[in-house]
Amino acid sequence: MAEPQDDRFRLEPDQALIVAERFGTPAYVVGEAHFRTRIRRYRAAFQAAYADSELTFASKANSTLALIAIAHQEGCLIDTASEGEFRAALAAGVPASRCHLHGNNKSVEELAFAMGQGIGQIVVDHFDEIDAIVALSDRRACPELVLRLAPGVDPVTHAKISTGQADTKFGFNIADGSAEEATKRCLQKGLPLAGFHCHVGSQLLDPEAQISGGQLVAEFAARMARDHGFQSSILNVGGGLGIRYTDRDVPMSVEDYCAELVAAIQEALRGSGLRPRLVQEPGRSLIGESGVTLYRVGVRKMVPAKGGSRTYLSVDGGLSDNPRPALYGAKYPVERVSPASGGPEAVFTVSGKHCETDRLFEDVSLPEGTGRGDLLQVLCTGAYNSSMASNYNRYPRPTTVLLSESGEFEVVQRPETWDEMFARESIPGRLRREAVGAGN
Repeated sequence: MAEPQDDRFRLEPDQALIVAERFGTPAYVVGEAHFRTRIRRYRAAFQAAYADSELTFASKANSTLALIAIAHQEGCLIDTASEGEFRAALAAGVPASRCHLHGNNKSVEELAFAMGQGIGQIVVDHFDEIDAIVALSDRRACPELVLRLAPGVDPVTHAKISTGQADTKFGFNIADGSAEEATKRCLQKGLPLAGFHCHVGSQLLDPEAQISGGQLVAEFAARMARDHGFQSSILNVGGGLGIRYTDRDVPMSVEDYCAELVAAIQEALRGSGLRPRLVQEPGRSLIGESGVTLYRVGVRKMVPAKGGSRTYLSVDGGLSDNPRPALYGAKYPVERVSPASGGPEAVFTVSGKHCETDRLFEDVSLPEGTGRGDLLQVLCTGAYNSSMASNYNRYPRPTTVLLSESGEFEVVQRPETWDEMFARESIPGRLRREAVGAGN
């Protein structure tokens, strides 16, 4: 197989300097043109494989309002996994009818709000949720429903982002009969059931599990048509296609992926009479490679290490703006962007400034003279960095800057202020008085 072209978004040295000087660091930077191109390519590949298809942007990957607005402009539905993400989609100008609501433990209040706003679809996860929707439907119009299924597929990915196996908190299990019972209950209650959904995991470089999941859900839909007369109009096979974080990551092209996925589903539906709309809900594979994080190097320190020494470069961010290396052992490509890279290289460990081990990126090759004041860009941070950012060690969450199609830099999420960080907190008067007394 030919080596894939490296088209990951990155900043040029002059662009990095502009961002650092104008907006500060750390900073998330997203390429608008890159993001739009990724969406258009995915949609075209899916439609080429299956005409009646639809793409949904999984906003949990990055729910910055401007990015949701771009995905909506490009024709995506918006997948939301909480009331907060749904409210973000509404704030971004997305009609409620173009949104889906996920979640394995939706509260009655979340369901009521979504239904009251006219959400387009609810992805139902468990039997209690069916009962809650029935009760709420007495007062609100019931949206289209799909049942999330656990197809019993164990993908090759990190255990913490694997969701399609039988032992999972998500959905109705096919193997133990729960999925069939949920289908029957929806039909008996007269609910507007439209079809079925599955999502087997994220960052899948081997598409076998996703294809197997789609096939199993299609086979289930065919069986429900045969045994219960239910005609599925929608099959949503989730997202999960991996991206090129490192040069060792070689994801299947989206064209081949869509073709193989659709072929497996069509084969499973053969003879059933079903011709449902097929839906995918990618997140990372749309936005991941479209973003970078820009850091400035502070301390350079060499310390003894097993077999020799280790040189640390500490940057002005870390665990609070990218928890994935600590959570999943995630790997990212790191480049010195200013001064421009070149010349002999050395191996460094890039660490954050938090009160943890906080090794962000171990054993990365950078120009040997890299040190204080230099700018590093970390590629492929468009997904699950901004959306997972925290205030750990009381660091404000960073700014997000959009590089527009016209080449202008626009702030789409300003950095958090100190006042905002403390705005939710208060000190009871008695504690203030006691503190004064203790000081005396």
